[in-house]
Amino acid sequence: MDILEDLKYRGLINQVTDWEGLGKKLSKRPQVLYCGFDVTSDSLQLGNLLPLLTLKRFQLFGHKPIALLGNGTSLIGDPSGKKAERILNSKKTVADWSKGIKRQMEKVMFSGGKNKAKVIGNYDWLGKIKMIDFIRDIGKHFPIGAMLAKESVKSRIEAGISFTEFSYMLLQSYDFLRLCEDYGCILQIGGSDQWGNITAGIDLIRKIYQVETYGLTIPLITKSDGSKFGKTEAGAVWLDAQKTSPYQFYQFWINVDDQDVVQFLKYFTFLSHEEIDSLEEETKLHPEKRIAQKVLAKEMTVLIHGEKNYEEAEKISQALFYGKIQSLSKKQIEEVLANVPSSSVKEPDKISLVDFLVSAGVAPSKRQAREDVESSAISINGEICSDIEKSLRFSDRLFNEYIVIRKGKKNYFLVKWGK
Repeated sequence: MDILEDLKYRGLINQVTDWEGLGKKLSKRPQVLYCGFDVTSDSLQLGNLLPLLTLKRFQLFGHKPIALLGNGTSLIGDPSGKKAERILNSKKTVADWSKGIKRQMEKVMFSGGKNKAKVIGNYDWLGKIKMIDFIRDIGKHFPIGAMLAKESVKSRIEAGISFTEFSYMLLQSYDFLRLCEDYGCILQIGGSDQWGNITAGIDLIRKIYQVETYGLTIPLITKSDGSKFGKTEAGAVWLDAQKTSPYQFYQFWINVDDQDVVQFLKYFTFLSHEEIDSLEEETKLHPEKRIAQKVLAKEMTVLIHGEKNYEEAEKISQALFYGKIQSLSKKQIEEVLANVPSSSVKEPDKISLVDFLVSAGVAPSKRQAREDVESSAISINGEICSDIEKSLRFSDRLFNEYIVIRKGKKNYFLVKWGK
C-alpha cells in the first residue's frame, strides 16, 4: 500500500491537484513535501495536530517532510477562514511563541521514522525580502482577477480585507517556491481552507521554473454532533501541558463519542488498518466497554505527553471513576477538579452532612439534600453516604483543606472548608 491509499483509507484527503501525477512521483523515489503552521499563539492546539501527523505519515512511508514554522507569514496574517482581520502581533511576540511551537513540532516529527524531518522558519527568507525586488519578480505573476477569485479573498471582499492580508497569498506562494528551489520540495499539504494559497504557489513555480508541483488538502474536522473539534467547555485543547494538562488531554480523547472514535483513530493514530477495523467491530458489538476510546486516549497521550504522563492520567481517571479520591495527591485533586463547581465554606468543626451540602451549594435546600443522601447519590471523598444523620468534621478534610463531593455519577464539587 502506498501513502495516498493509506491517506484515502483514513479519510485524510479532501482535494489533490493531480492524483495520478502525484502518485507516480511518490512511487518512484522519496519526495520532499511541506506544510506551513502560522504562529498565532504560544502553543499548537488539536486543530494543528492533524496536518503535522499527516507529514509524519509521509515520513513513515519514506518521504522527507518539512514542517514550516510561519514566523514570517505570521507577521502578516492569513485571511483564509477568517471573517475579519487578524490582530497583528509584534516581532518579539511571534519570535517568543515560535520557540515553544518549534519544540512541539520537533517532538512529533523527530520521534521514530528513518527519515529525519526538518523544521524551518520562513522568516529566514521573508525577513530578507526587498520590497521592490519582490513586487517586480514575484508580484508580476499574480493577476488581480485570479487573486480575487480565490475563496480566501472572495469571502472577505464585502467585509473588507487590507492589502496586508491580501498579500499573504504571495508570501505563502513564495515559501513553496523557495522550498522547491532549496530542497526540491514538490508537494504542499494543508487544511481545506488553504486550497487557494496552495494552488497559487503551484502556479508561481510553473511560471518561473516550468516545474510541476502538487497540492493536497486535508478535511477540516467536525464532530458528528456538529460541534467544533478540539474544543471543550474549558476552551481549546492545547499541546502545551501548562495550558492543557496531560490528564485533561487524556480526558478529551477518552470522552470521544462512539460515532467519532473510529474516524479519530484513523485520523490521529498510527495503528494499522487491521487494528482499526478490529476496534471498529469491537465498538459495534460492545460500545459500553469503550475499548476504542481507551486505545485512542492512550495512543494520543503517549504521543504528545509520553508514557509516564499517560499512566498518571489513567490512574487519576480510574480513581475518579471508582471513587478512590483519597489515593490522589493534593496537586492531582486541584488539577483534575480545577474546572468543577467549587466553593469555600466557613463552618464549625462539626456540621451535619445535610447542612454542609446546602452551605457548599451542592443542594438548593435541605429537603433536596436529604433526598440526595437517602438515594445514595452523594459521596464524600469517594465514599457513598446514605445516612441523613451523618456529620462531617475537620478531620474528614483531605490535606486539612478539601472535601470532594460527587453527586450522581459525574457531578463533582470541590469544597474548601475552613473556620
